[in-house]
Amino acid sequence: MKYQFYNELNQDARKIREAVFVEEQGFKNEFDDIDNHCLHLVIYENNQAIGCARMYQKDKTMVLGRIAVIKSKRELHLGSYILDILELKAKELGFLEVNLSAQVRAKNFYIKNDYHENGEEYLDEYCPHVNMKKGLK
Repeated sequence: MKYQFYNELNQDARKIREAVFVEEQGFKNEFDDIDNHCLHLVIYENNQAIGCARMYQKDKTMVLGRIAVIKSKRELHLGSYILDILELKAKELGFLEVNLSAQVRAKNFYIKNDYHENGEEYLDEYCPHVNMKKGLK
């Protein structure tokens, strides 16, 4: 398994996000201006893009998001691997904390990865979300 960071949203990440967030989950506003200011992570297996995420600075924290894995590879449990890579990169860049907006249905996954709720639930395109954070050691 390999991974690569990009300074722009490339076609590999775009395809994964379209498949997961638009086609599977029904989100309409998947792509935004924030994409233009992010580091984009793509995970590759045998040169095929199978997972992605993005990260960007907001104030003194790094915000993680758009974490997605193609359906046929979810049994590999790549979510924690993706978080590890993003957290390591955030630490390399000098950040002490990461934040993310989690779909409530995925909240327990983030809790297992040492994230803590940071605020009340809210709706994003009719889907319940909650902000979560994690201090980096």
